[in-house]
Amino acid sequence: MQNFIFNERIEPSKKPVNERIKNFSEIYEIYNPNEASTQADRCVQCGDPYCHNSCPLHNFIPHWLKTVAEKDIDLAFKISNESSPFPEIMGRVCPQDRLCEGACTLNEGYGAITIGAIETFISEEGFKRGLRPEFEPLRGDKKVAIIGSGPAGLSCASFLLRHGIEPHVFERADRAGGLLTYGIPNFKLDKRVVQRRIEWLVEAGMKLNLGIEVGKNLDFEELLENYDAVFLGIGATKPRRANIPGEDAKGAFMAMDFLTNVQRKIFGDEYSKEMEVKDKTVVVIGGGDTAMDCVRTSIREGAKKAICAYRRDEQSMPGSRKEVRNAKEEGAEFVYNVAPTKILTDEDGNVIGVEFVKTISTVTKEGKRKLEIVKNSEFTMDADVVIFALGFENTPLEFLAKHGIETNEWGAIKVDEHYETTKPGVFAGGDCYRGAHLVVTAAYDGREAAKHIVQRILA
Repeated sequence: MQNFIFNERIEPSKKPVNERIKNFSEIYEIYNPNEASTQADRCVQCGDPYCHNSCPLHNFIPHWLKTVAEKDIDLAFKISNESSPFPEIMGRVCPQDRLCEGACTLNEGYGAITIGAIETFISEEGFKRGLRPEFEPLRGDKKVAIIGSGPAGLSCASFLLRHGIEPHVFERADRAGGLLTYGIPNFKLDKRVVQRRIEWLVEAGMKLNLGIEVGKNLDFEELLENYDAVFLGIGATKPRRANIPGEDAKGAFMAMDFLTNVQRKIFGDEYSKEMEVKDKTVVVIGGGDTAMDCVRTSIREGAKKAICAYRRDEQSMPGSRKEVRNAKEEGAEFVYNVAPTKILTDEDGNVIGVEFVKTISTVTKEGKRKLEIVKNSEFTMDADVVIFALGFENTPLEFLAKHGIETNEWGAIKVDEHYETTKPGVFAGGDCYRGAHLVVTAAYDGREAAKHIVQRILA
């Protein structure tokens, strides 16, 4: 270990740009055993590991780095899976540059350990060797209803299965996975990876019910009556709107609607051709990872031009630096310090452009950042399609209030330190309680909620 002096940080190979923009295949290759071992061997093995502390799941990162360096894949696989419900997914989608790798001691002068890539390698290499996640045999006397099959719901199901408790997952869509399936493009997360994990959960005893929307074609009361506990992993799916004239014009879409539609097209499912962007100029409003997903998806869908318009400067963009870099490599254009004021349309209501004003960031005496509009800075940008990637809010659900499940002023579900809502026996986690956040924090919530559910129903 500690060979960072001799071995530099080398990220996994990426497919050439001219190749990867022609399809939705994952762009990163997976390390081979020697590459993974060499990169893991750079780890300093800090006494107080910042990577571990900065990981929302508190993964045992230094431990599995050491075992990879020693080429003990069996042990690395066990350690990696101990704290994470699906490390092969987290290694692909986590913004490591903002979390574990961003906290790595070697960032100053040497380059952080490639933690995410090694995490992915551990799982994929283990799978090739026949290793599988382990679950306890079902007890047969306890079952938990889980509403939503996104990261929080699947994580909760995973850790319940580890205690032999049967999870029954209810998903309103026709495929499981939630954000993992419909919100994250294939070039970041191949859907076969998600489906493989779901199939293993089903084999372990998870009951999956698709096309079921609680509150519509299934009464919440039935779950309360027939299950030992209920977990809400319903996400925060309501798109945040710009509230500007023309945002409902033909050719103006919300990010998740657009990404879901493209994914349905890839699956061969029914999709809307009205959202096609081939040979069109696409303007994406927003600067987070979802905005990067939209510009990169547009490029692969044959857009003539894909432009990201963000209200602040590049350094203030909330998403992963890696995703911004990839978007630039693939041909996305960026316009900073601009805010939309109006969607321009023709006489038939079709998008023809966006009206913007320029902005400038200032700092108040209290040290708070403030965004100001530059006077007389209006300008227009041609566009055939506008995609709003402004984040998500919680969707009000009638069955919550009806059953005494309280929400805060933003509509997020209130939980205590055990992830239990104001309705005894009903738990919640992920975006429905945090507001729109990360896959890894949703996975953490599902894990922790499962622990407290186990304690409650087995007491």
